[in-house]
Amino acid sequence: MPVTVSDEQLQSQFTYIDAIASMNGGKKLRAYTHTFGCQQNEADTERIRGMLREMGYEMTDDVNNADFILFNTCAVREHAEDRAFGNIGSLSHLKKRRPEVVIALCGCMAQQEKNVEKIKKSYPQVSLLFGTHALWRFPSLLYRVLTGEKRVFDIGGEDDIAEGLPVLRAQGPKAWLSIMYGCNNFCTYCIVPYVRGRERSRRPEEIEKELRELVAAGYKEITLLGQNVNSYGKDLGLDIDFADLLQRLNAVPGDFWLRFMTSHPKDASPRLFDAMAECDKVAKQLHLPFQSGSDEILRRMNRRYTAAEYRALIADARVKMPDITLSSDIIVGFPGETEQDFEQTLQLVEDIQFDLLFTFLYSPRTGTPAASYEDNATPQEKQNRFERLLKVQDDIVAKRQAAYQGKTLRLLVDGTAKGPDYPYTARTEGNLLVCVRGEGIEIGSFIEATIEKTSLRCLFAQKR
Repeated sequence: MPVTVSDEQLQSQFTYIDAIASMNGGKKLRAYTHTFGCQQNEADTERIRGMLREMGYEMTDDVNNADFILFNTCAVREHAEDRAFGNIGSLSHLKKRRPEVVIALCGCMAQQEKNVEKIKKSYPQVSLLFGTHALWRFPSLLYRVLTGEKRVFDIGGEDDIAEGLPVLRAQGPKAWLSIMYGCNNFCTYCIVPYVRGRERSRRPEEIEKELRELVAAGYKEITLLGQNVNSYGKDLGLDIDFADLLQRLNAVPGDFWLRFMTSHPKDASPRLFDAMAECDKVAKQLHLPFQSGSDEILRRMNRRYTAAEYRALIADARVKMPDITLSSDIIVGFPGETEQDFEQTLQLVEDIQFDLLFTFLYSPRTGTPAASYEDNATPQEKQNRFERLLKVQDDIVAKRQAAYQGKTLRLLVDGTAKGPDYPYTARTEGNLLVCVRGEGIEIGSFIEATIEKTSLRCLFAQKR
């Protein structure tokens, strides 16, 4: 059973929130936050922003005018770490000009000892660092900095769940809803289980309560988040799984779409696809990362399924939901990948015909088993494979996008576009991007629109 932070523990943090608000004394203080990485990091930042608002901070997009600066970091790929360190390093001059500014670092990077030591030694401008397990203790940690401690570092804590934290969500019709935290899969290339801990599922009544609040607040697209949502409920000791949760949430009154990510193929099942097909509010969209089409590479990745099993899952999903939109993740250049292995990946992509792919060149992560694997391919060979994959996928997308020409679709308008001809952006139920034009369009509304033309990255539509 996951451990829930007690009411007394949580109340102590609200005491620190009140204390900081009193210290600010009505002064107009500003907070700047920047998030790297996944949607779970985005959801975590929304809770930090909620706590900051309760402390009396106003949010700002200008880092130079901020009194509190926070970077919520990602450790999944080297590029994200480099960007985070670059952003922190650029603030050294600001800290010298305004020593009262508090600069903080949190998230997955901050949960790793090697990065903690690097920050301690090389980035003295950082006053506060806390890991993923300490997020709910943020008020007490900030209070210590504001009351005189020069530097506060905290990466301790348990794999627990804190309910009832304030949230300041991004503007617009979309919202994140975390249903679980952590990961038990230990894919050999992935650092997530080491920085986010083991899987902990939120209780279904807490998830439903938050969903009802989001619907009442006017959100139209709610994405359920977890490192592996398909394994939801296994740790609760209750007779509930992810399919049951979808059916429960689908029964909440209102006009909205439910999405979810991320799914792991080893835990996807016909029962899940049955629930998706039956639930009218669950979007007919599936992001199911397969990473490689080679069984040998999948074995080395510790993915625990085969390419044939993955194909069978997709076939079952398409039988039950013929119009489903499919997306996936692929890692190119995993240690030991041969040309034959890569050809098997290409073949799987051509066979399944994904609507969208997220493709990555392998990035070794210190602390993972794959970081020590022998690698025979050259960087040039890996780049060549990557470019070949992109070409194959672009050809597939061009055909699939063109098939929407003339179709009338239900869209959720979610923002404004740059071009004057189609001034609004929207999403299909399958999460495809649409630029749309017409009279009486409002952000946050569902509309019917007819596709007038298509491109690789976008559909263009006229409101009916």
